[in-house]
Amino acid sequence: MVAKILSGREISAKVRQELKEKVTKLKAKGLAPGLAMVRVGEDPASVSYVKQKGKTTEELGIYSETVVLPEETSEEKLLATIAELNNDPRFHGILVQLPLPRHISQDRVINAIDPMKDADCFHPVNVGRLLIGDPYLLPCTPHGVQQILIRSGYSPEGKHVVICGRSNLNGKPLFAILVQKRAGANATVTVCHTGTKNLPEITRSADILVAAMGSPKFIKANMVKEGAVVIDVGVNRIEDATKKSGFRLIGDTDFEALKEKVEAITPVPGGVGPMTVTMLMWNTIMAAETQTGITVG
Repeated sequence: MVAKILSGREISAKVRQELKEKVTKLKAKGLAPGLAMVRVGEDPASVSYVKQKGKTTEELGIYSETVVLPEETSEEKLLATIAELNNDPRFHGILVQLPLPRHISQDRVINAIDPMKDADCFHPVNVGRLLIGDPYLLPCTPHGVQQILIRSGYSPEGKHVVICGRSNLNGKPLFAILVQKRAGANATVTVCHTGTKNLPEITRSADILVAAMGSPKFIKANMVKEGAVVIDVGVNRIEDATKKSGFRLIGDTDFEALKEKVEAITPVPGGVGPMTVTMLMWNTIMAAETQTGITVG
């Protein structure tokens, strides 16, 4: 058996085309979805991520602005900036790029964003709504995982999904999405972590296995059952002298070994990663529709 490779790049491209068409229709009705992005400091990864997001907004026709603040910016100044964006009708979504400098409280910053403009879906109000089954928006990476599964013909409905990892960014919100009694979810979900006993026994019971621990090649071939579907959320940088950059990216699974055993698997890079930015755009457009009451089919 050679696994089907679930290309996040291909699925992302299809979703982006759908979103681009939707933005065109909204603009025809007088609504231009807007996203404000805030970056504090010059962390290379953050600079790259924000630039990529800005490029995607241009591609889809979403109005965006990036506010760049110096590393030494005070927490009060950042909170004041967020307050201004909360009150700016041009922006339906607000994103503060993480991580923040150590002297700034990430929790205070997230809590300061208007929940209606919380494009990342990090605000406690939106996390709570997600858990009780009344979501406003969905967190970008977990929603991207769900979309990959659905659009590849591997709906989680009725399946046993095992998630390895319990972070607030991936594991917990993915659990909250997939456990709900609704189309594209309705799964039996097990969440594993560093305190889980008999982990290989549990992972081998999964119809769909999601690796989101941040540990390179942690999931080995003997930890999955034949015919399972594997979603690798991990992004780990390891040294590679053959690369111009001096490193390469690998996931949380032993991809080469698993692809000979499983039904389908996402690669790293090119799997879940491309979906994350796309779902951010999805959230911005949905937020614009919700806030204005202007919608298109």
